[in-house]
Amino acid sequence: MLDGGGAVSRVPGEGTGRRRLDLRTRSVHVHNEFSNGVSRPLSVPIVQSSAFAFDSADALADAMAGPDGRYVYSRRGNPTVRSLERTVADLEGGAAAIAFASGMGAISGVLLALLVPGDHVIAQRCLYGGTYAVLSDLAARYGIDVDYVAGGDVAEFARLVRPRTRLLFLETIANPTGRVPDLGGLLAAARGHGVVGVVDNSLASPVLCRPIEHGADVVVHSSTKYLAGHSDVLGGVAVFAEDGLRQRVWPRTVELGAAPDPFAAWLTLRGLPTLPLRMRQHCANAELLAGRLAEHPAVVAVHWPWLAGHPSYDMARKVLAGGGGMVSFELAGGRAAGRAFIERVRLARLALSLGGVETLVAHPASTSHRELDAEALSAAGIGAGTVRMSVGVEHAEDLWGDIEQALRA
Repeated sequence: MLDGGGAVSRVPGEGTGRRRLDLRTRSVHVHNEFSNGVSRPLSVPIVQSSAFAFDSADALADAMAGPDGRYVYSRRGNPTVRSLERTVADLEGGAAAIAFASGMGAISGVLLALLVPGDHVIAQRCLYGGTYAVLSDLAARYGIDVDYVAGGDVAEFARLVRPRTRLLFLETIANPTGRVPDLGGLLAAARGHGVVGVVDNSLASPVLCRPIEHGADVVVHSSTKYLAGHSDVLGGVAVFAEDGLRQRVWPRTVELGAAPDPFAAWLTLRGLPTLPLRMRQHCANAELLAGRLAEHPAVVAVHWPWLAGHPSYDMARKVLAGGGGMVSFELAGGRAAGRAFIERVRLARLALSLGGVETLVAHPASTSHRELDAEALSAAGIGAGTVRMSVGVEHAEDLWGDIEQALRA
């Protein structure tokens, strides 16, 4: 029997007086909306239905009232999707979540729901190119002012905040520079001014950081990346520290129409149980590769937050439980060297995404951050010869052999 009335199916030990279960356990025991009162399927079923039938007109009307009612239409809510929302909200330590068809859907949905013309946004300077593009579009089309900060100085935020400042946007680990902002300081300052703090946690995942514990109001993910982890799904999710904020955002996201497909939600749920294991291997491989790249004569700089000498090293050690699986590095030969390298690797694959089990390489200046002009690229710390490597879970020595031959060639 399907529980469509908003009750949460609890995992063993939750709410029973025992200590809160570890994230590694909770990632395995995902929320399951299905029960006949006696048994429950181990795998969350896929409810591949666009609409749901009712016997009562009043019951159908009542179900339209909010995000937690009985299922009506899958753009408004779906049981497979709700299992994903509740699972990710639990892993992030949030009150509730909204799933989306993509990470950019989550970011756009939150921004469009919370901002109106004339509002002011303060954002981290080294953002993902797609986020930068959305903020630039909001500024050009809707008169929303945007100021950018480095992310390490609370005083810089304090100088820029104004009465119409409505939102602070940060990334836990900046893509692709690995910069880690002062989450606690900036989010506390934002809250003190009544500013909503939004953090993109895609590159860290809740395994390495849970921004709500640092004061975030909203945490967004491209669940395409580490949450799903197998390069076979497109999805996003926004987690809210307080349900009141989700209630405010949800109607706008329904109108936006960026709801996920149930099968995509199921694929993400299938990936979550191995998330802690995968993140451990991603981080271990990245640590080995970052250290060796830093010693290679063809490499000018390495961007991995847990590498000594990185500008965010001290903050990263304070905020993150690991350095993450993304290593970026600057080659001495500039743009030509960067583009040549990504074509010379044999084991690593030339592809745009990140966070999957396989190692991927890309040239940010011409792909993920192509929306930025030369000045914006420089301000974000992205050089013409920067290569972004999403380090997979392959054997680390095999990966190093591939990198070394590409550098040597």
